[in-house]
Amino acid sequence: MARKKVKTEKPPAIDKLMWPAVGVALAFLGYYFIKGVANEIPRLDVKDELVLRQVFFGEGSSPKNYVVLCHSEPEDEKSASIPISSVFADAQAESGVGPTPLAEFGLMDCTYVLPSSGKTIAQRFGLDLQKRPTIFVSGPAIEENKPKQIPSKHMKTGHMFVKLLKQMLKPHAAKINTSKELKSKCLNKDYCGLLLKGGTPETYVKDAVKNLLITYPQVQYASIDSKLLYATNLEAEYLPEFESGTHRFVLFRKVSGGMSVSSGNEEDDKKEEGRIITSILPLSEPLSFGSIKKIVDKGLKEKAGAMKKIPALPQVKTRTKKLEGVERKKRERSQNQQQKKKEQKRSTPAGQFAANDGSREGRKAERDRRRQEHQKNDPNYREKTPEEKAEIERKRRQRMEEEGKKWNVAPEDAPPEGDYFEEEGDMYMDDETYVEYEDIDDDSSTDEDDEDILDLD
Repeated sequence: MARKKVKTEKPPAIDKLMWPAVGVALAFLGYYFIKGVANEIPRLDVKDELVLRQVFFGEGSSPKNYVVLCHSEPEDEKSASIPISSVFADAQAESGVGPTPLAEFGLMDCTYVLPSSGKTIAQRFGLDLQKRPTIFVSGPAIEENKPKQIPSKHMKTGHMFVKLLKQMLKPHAAKINTSKELKSKCLNKDYCGLLLKGGTPETYVKDAVKNLLITYPQVQYASIDSKLLYATNLEAEYLPEFESGTHRFVLFRKVSGGMSVSSGNEEDDKKEEGRIITSILPLSEPLSFGSIKKIVDKGLKEKAGAMKKIPALPQVKTRTKKLEGVERKKRERSQNQQQKKKEQKRSTPAGQFAANDGSREGRKAERDRRRQEHQKNDPNYREKTPEEKAEIERKRRQRMEEEGKKWNVAPEDAPPEGDYFEEEGDMYMDDETYVEYEDIDDDSSTDEDDEDILDLD
């Protein structure tokens, strides 16, 4: 059987393929050119101090978040400009889609020398120009309102960069794993709502947190996995006991103190404010958007008695059976103390303050209470001014000096120098023995006393 001949064809000439390839390349160039024109990135004026303060310190009537690429200007008109990073351009185009863009994108010459400090912008704010592209993010959404440089590992593509920006700039609940994170991400904020998860959050819990982020943007929200972690100084003292699948919530309000603040001077960039003092309002009802909203409203309005100041900050530790046993005993002691206080209030006599247990502190507490009641019931009472208090103190010291003079011996009344000065009850020396005046009696009187004692008739 004869084989069939395979018909072969010659490949087309190279010049026939060249023109289609050129057309595709021109189309791509035109697309990126039109895209660049449509999404032109503005350059920030480094010579304008107001612009710099708005970018780096968030000043201004309406603070914004900024995403800035360090991009130097050409030295002269003849020099070619440095191309803009494609990752930065793609991120700017993708994030600008929608009614509310993520942030303001801009270019800045980070090698510009600031006249006030003699340092470049990169040196002043700790930017590493060796890492290309050099991009930093600033604004109120960044912790401590200080510029933060983006690591190179997050800038492989524009979409990856936009994903990171959403995590940084969009409001979200922070995840807590350590005591340091709890202090910096939650307790150091003016208001913080902490969700202690008893397991995987249900859909209604996630929806409630999303609504809270929108309704109360001034409140920072955080979550902690209670199945793995335990919050000491918090759970045993103020929250219901842990149950798997049950979520708990507590609102914190910072009273005073803080970790650090940002200032215009480099030396004061990390200025200690003192130990953080905070107050709490735990959720006693089943968790829902309505119940959380109720206690957040109370905390924001600062109603009297709504927030309770706590003596020690919560600490995050790994949940173990040993730790649970120790905290369970602490919970029982706390409940017993509260029960004793209730019983003491019931058994306290009328007119006596319950805190007055007879000790020095208790008596002082009762005096303070009575003083406050007297001031409250007196319609004519008013708080004394500092000048009036100073005048009262001056008169008190004057009376003390006058009384002291009555008990002091004047120089003209003093006996001659060298003479022995005796007072009532003083002692004199007799045969090298000290004898008190009051112990010296007549022998006759002593005998009479003895006779009286012995005479039983």
